[in-house]
Amino acid sequence: MKNQSRKRHLAKTITWRCVGTLDTILLSWAITGNPWIGLKIGLSEVLTKMVLYYFHERVWFRVNLSKSGDLRESRKLHILKTFSWRGVGTLDTMLLSWIITGNPLTGFKIGLLELLTKTILYYLHERVWSRSDYGLPNRN
Repeated sequence: MKNQSRKRHLAKTITWRCVGTLDTILLSWAITGNPWIGLKIGLSEVLTKMVLYYFHERVWFRVNLSKSGDLRESRKLHILKTFSWRGVGTLDTMLLSWIITGNPLTGFKIGLLELLTKTILYYLHERVWSRSDYGLPNRN
């Protein structure tokens, strides 16, 4: 079961990173007006975000917030996970954007806009994955 959950977390990490990277590239391009800067910011965070996301998934898998029942399927859990991940992810994007552009205000703008778009995208990603049995052999 441990290996199955890790396969699931890796698959979720990869699918989310594809969605998240595309969003970052497009937002960075729109804010800076430079597609190459958008590409640099989006691609630079692929590794950092995958590592951070994987550990975020492992922590949340071990969290048991319910007194009765399984909250893994609950919308409340997905909302809590959305906000905790968004905090980590936004800080990472702001720092990388600042380093790449040399402008802290640009990093802040990209991070702020990303806060909105990725919160929505992440919640939808969690809802889609909650319907999947991949990596959950004993799921009812």
